[in-house]
Amino acid sequence: RRATELHLLTMASPAKKAKTEGGDNVKVATATCASNIAVIKYWGKRDETLLLPINSSLSVTLDPAQMGTTTTAASCPDWEGDRLWLNGKEEDASAERIQNCLREIRARAGPGAPKGGLRIVSNNNFPTAAGLASSASGYACLVAALGYLHDIDGDLSVVARQGSGSACRSMYGGFVKWEMGVEADGVDSRAFQTAPESHWPTLHALILVVSDEKKTVSSTGGMTRSVQTSTLLKHRAESVVPGRVAKIEEAIAAKDFEKFARITMEESNSFHATCLDTFPPIFYLN
Repeated sequence: RRATELHLLTMASPAKKAKTEGGDNVKVATATCASNIAVIKYWGKRDETLLLPINSSLSVTLDPAQMGTTTTAASCPDWEGDRLWLNGKEEDASAERIQNCLREIRARAGPGAPKGGLRIVSNNNFPTAAGLASSASGYACLVAALGYLHDIDGDLSVVARQGSGSACRSMYGGFVKWEMGVEADGVDSRAFQTAPESHWPTLHALILVVSDEKKTVSSTGGMTRSVQTSTLLKHRAESVVPGRVAKIEEAIAAKDFEKFARITMEESNSFHATCLDTFPPIFYLN
């Protein structure tokens, strides 16, 4: 545990990118993406493989300089296999979700995809797996860097979603909605910006870090458990969340902080009630 920290965060546009051509046929691309804080949360999947949610969600993207990830991806025809380092430690690049993103990026790039293996270095400037959406910024940044390296234009939120569901929202700045979609292949389950970061410049997020330890129950494990055991989850997804999304969009458009804050807290209470209704119950509040 660390001493309590306070962070007053502003919003900024994510996915800042730079690309260079190195020596010896090395191609390099770097991206920076931010964490996002969901005000209407995604909880529960209808497809565990494609990471398709049972409800739409909406979030605020933070400033990557304060809570973000920087990822550099490089390719070279002489390299064999893919390797990945996270915060200075080599991780398993063959992990399913990482490979899902790599496979989709390479498929989109087609014959023009860089040859050889990849070397990926990623660093967070905030605690990892501590409930601060590090997987969102991490996978968004991975996909942004890979997309730039492979010269892919257009929306890549569908690809980022296959690494971590909420990562699709970190592909954009400002206020971002992840539309749950209805298609079985997930083609319509994507994120889009509902308002830019410049829309509400006086809005700040105050984050109190009371512990930077990893959660005892991962989000993935918690969602699966809730889907299997919570009687409140289906009601929340079908009857509560759709109305809240519409209302909070109205509050954002009007810059009505009182309405925005009330809906955010109602949503937080509903989410934690669902976690407590899960068996065994899940405790994410510190």
